[in-house]
Amino acid sequence: MRIEHIAMYVNDLEKTKDFFVKYFNAIANEEYHNKKTDFRSYFLSFEDGARLEIMNKPQMVNNEKILNRTGFIHIAFSLGSKNAVDELTERMRNDGYTVISGPRITGDGYYESCIVGIEGNQIEITE
Repeated sequence: MRIEHIAMYVNDLEKTKDFFVKYFNAIANEEYHNKKTDFRSYFLSFEDGARLEIMNKPQMVNNEKILNRTGFIHIAFSLGSKNAVDELTERMRNDGYTVISGPRITGDGYYESCIVGIEGNQIEITE
């Protein structure tokens, strides 16, 4: 068994798509638009085959994203090296994203940093 994809609602579909393309080399399909419901989405595909669906529709609730809460909390990307983690972390920091931890070696042995990324969603960048 494998996870087929993960989905998230976002306020700005194009800006979110551009974020994942810019920082994580995502490849986006053509936008899907259901004209009857005004639902819109993109599937973003990553190098290893993982996929993220980003979606938007009218009348979404936009609650504050508190980091210490129940439910899905972050998405993690493995970059393959400590150097890549350091470089992307610094690039995102320079672009104005908040680095909430790292880069560091965690107690369970991961080399990672955690960023508050697009629309307040936490992203973990690992070796």
